[in-house]
Amino acid sequence: MAVLFLLFLLTVSVVSADEDGFVGVNIGTALSDMPSPTQVVALLKAQNIRHVRLYDADRALLLALANTGIRVTVSVPNDQILGIGQSNATAANWVARNVIAHVPATNITAIAVGSEILTTLPNAAPVLVSALKFIHSALVASNLDGQIKVSTPHSSSIILDSFPPSQAFFNRSWDPVMVPLLKFLRSTGSYFMLNAYPYYDYMQSNGVIPLDYALFRPLPPDKEAVDANTLLHYTNVFDAIVDAAYFAMSYLNFTNVPIFVTESGWPSKGDSSEPDATLENANTYNSNLIRHVLNNTGTPKHPKIAVSTYIYELYNEDLRPGAISEKNWGLFDDDGIPVYTLHLTGAGTVLANDTTNQTFCVAKEGADPKMLQAALDWACGPGKVDCSYLLQGQPCYEPDNVVAHSTYAFNAYFQMMAKSPGTCDFKGVATITTTDPSHGSCIFPGSAGRNGTLPNTTSLAPSSNSATSGCHSVYIYGAGSFTTSVILGVLLMSVLFL
Repeated sequence: MAVLFLLFLLTVSVVSADEDGFVGVNIGTALSDMPSPTQVVALLKAQNIRHVRLYDADRALLLALANTGIRVTVSVPNDQILGIGQSNATAANWVARNVIAHVPATNITAIAVGSEILTTLPNAAPVLVSALKFIHSALVASNLDGQIKVSTPHSSSIILDSFPPSQAFFNRSWDPVMVPLLKFLRSTGSYFMLNAYPYYDYMQSNGVIPLDYALFRPLPPDKEAVDANTLLHYTNVFDAIVDAAYFAMSYLNFTNVPIFVTESGWPSKGDSSEPDATLENANTYNSNLIRHVLNNTGTPKHPKIAVSTYIYELYNEDLRPGAISEKNWGLFDDDGIPVYTLHLTGAGTVLANDTTNQTFCVAKEGADPKMLQAALDWACGPGKVDCSYLLQGQPCYEPDNVVAHSTYAFNAYFQMMAKSPGTCDFKGVATITTTDPSHGSCIFPGSAGRNGTLPNTTSLAPSSNSATSGCHSVYIYGAGSFTTSVILGVLLMSVLFL
């Protein structure tokens, strides 16, 4: 294996991308109250979402997408793979009804043939490559093969021994499918479709994978994962998954097939067994993912080669079976209201799914009061928040309890940090809301206030030339009362997708 790793280091990989990276969204249909196609397209247009992937080829939605310019990936459902893979005529008929009938008005740019066939429908695996070839032949016959790529999404679970990435390889039992599939992708100039879910890698690691590493949060150099064979440094799970797929293809001598991530995301809600399926973590992951892709960062193996990615998914799907988390991957509820507001400050012209841009950090309902107190102490101390508004007689003193005071301090820190990802967590006792927590004369930083003006937030960080800068006292709560009155130092989206 050592010789093989050396070969990896010497291999010249020729992976290219036709365009800068883009972020798109998947549109599922497991909703009890599915918005009409017109409503779906209205949301996409309002958020300037330019790339979508459908899990079928719904005629009404494709008609609604006509003349919008939105780039569309349509899918052959899994239950149709066997028929299409065994009959060129069936494939041609599918393309005629679901593609040719809609182009050029609807900008269909790719066809995903099935989804995770090798792991979810293995009996169809023997005809998978035939299905791709038959679909492609129908496109060639209609002179659409230059415009529309054909591929099939894979689960990352087909990659074995995925860390370090340089030793990754595909499950060898799938070589009879994978080798001809990669030959097809290479010969047609298509891409390898991969579903990459750092959430599941994190959940299944039994604590080995740090949460920050899964969420793209910054890591000190000594905490980065290093591939001992290539000496490449990995700062997030997403890049490691993608590079594992690149190395697995290299193992089969395919070094020039680019990767598109067809699904990635993080659930915003889970049951007791999924404590990290939270609004804040979903927000942090997707915000950082979008920024990572649109910056064309690439991966350690292929820096500057963008990994275009579709977020899973546009809507929460309340009819999806399984755990609570399975229903809560969406950026929006079915009424078009954002589930959370993405943290995209500094990411350029990208989606911000709250047109008011007013989001606040508040104490999480039911949080442990002792943990809230500790977080409040940190925010008003090392966090350098000006907590003088919480002193007795000041506007935000009432209500005099740790929940109200920590909410003020958490939000002040969040706004001071420009709503950066990860700054509304406080060891899990804080969460983001679009509901303004201001009350009475207590106007929170980030609020438009009752008179439409923003409160003075210049004092959130202690002045660098103040003699008292950084010198804070402590708030102490006992039996719910304030016992010491001294200061404690504290696309989706206007434009999501290019």
